[in-house]
Amino acid sequence: MIPALRSLAARFAPFLSAALFTTAALAQDPIKLGEFASLTGKEAVFGQNVTKGTRLAVEETNAAGGVLGRKIELITEDDQSKPGESATVVKKLISREKVAVVLGEITSGRTLEAAPIAQAAKVPLISPGATNVEVTTKGNYIFRTCFIDDFQGTVMAKFARESLRLSKVAILSSVSSAQSVGLAKYFRERFTSGGGTISADQKYGEGDKDFRAQLTAIKAAGADGIFIPGYYAEAALICKQARDLGMKLPLLGVDGWESPDLIAIAGTAAEGCYISTHYSPESQNPVVVAFNERFQKRWGVASNALSVLGYDTAMLAIDAIRRAGTTDGSKVRDALAATKNFPAVTGSITFDAQRNPTKSAVVLTVKNGKFTFVQDVNP
Repeated sequence: MIPALRSLAARFAPFLSAALFTTAALAQDPIKLGEFASLTGKEAVFGQNVTKGTRLAVEETNAAGGVLGRKIELITEDDQSKPGESATVVKKLISREKVAVVLGEITSGRTLEAAPIAQAAKVPLISPGATNVEVTTKGNYIFRTCFIDDFQGTVMAKFARESLRLSKVAILSSVSSAQSVGLAKYFRERFTSGGGTISADQKYGEGDKDFRAQLTAIKAAGADGIFIPGYYAEAALICKQARDLGMKLPLLGVDGWESPDLIAIAGTAAEGCYISTHYSPESQNPVVVAFNERFQKRWGVASNALSVLGYDTAMLAIDAIRRAGTTDGSKVRDALAATKNFPAVTGSITFDAQRNPTKSAVVLTVKNGKFTFVQDVNP
């Protein structure tokens, strides 16, 4: 080596060694996934169930060697079921934690709060359960693994009209929930176009406890069923109060009803109610059976639609990072958008141009104190 070059090499050797060491260390840093969920507050059951599925996905991935030669680190923030809190915790996940992908929220309202933040930062956000149609219109970095409200509302209208043969259905919906408003709209459109009549259209607010006035009006209108697009906390009280008023008609709910707390609060008043949801643990599909066994072993409880959607969402994010070959936000986004036939537990996922998956729904009923499979329903 030329003496001058040898001198330069010796001079910079320590710096080169340090740079190589830093590069090697960074290559082993974990890939961060950020999750925001309602771990406390009114919808805590939702977030707690979703997080169980998310954590199982991360644990299984790490046990299999991780992705891109790196482990996955899950950072979960509690939005406390409060409006406005989602924006705060998602900003933290993106700016402070530097997560590669944001997972959540299960509710539409809190996902709608967070979506513009993820979009502005160009960090992909995948919701496991936000069914409101507007969610993915917030930008091309916003995805979901669940079906959407127009589909779910249509499914329940079809089930009410064709399977239960109801002709006059009342709607009791929340004025303060984006999901409830959307579901009521799509149910109304499909039910009336199928020859049915909406005999009453009553409203309530999130957190209400007394629904007797609305139920009395519905009873007077001669409804032979009630569609109640909302969450389990209010739905359980509506079931109890409807039965207390002597109303024996079918009560129809949505995925927001699917919680053990619905049955714990409503008791026998929940018997015979019907809900649309994303998945039934009673399915004999080998993929579902295997997932249930792993979930039961890990958590000591049975899976439900929320936990399996959490699992599918995390696995989809990990798969997209693997296919992208990087954690770069734009490349992970492109990999997500190109997803075709991803083998999720809730069914194969292929994203359409609006980043929504095409999936079927299942209808469950409450029988002997537990949710029981009734049928698969397509629009």
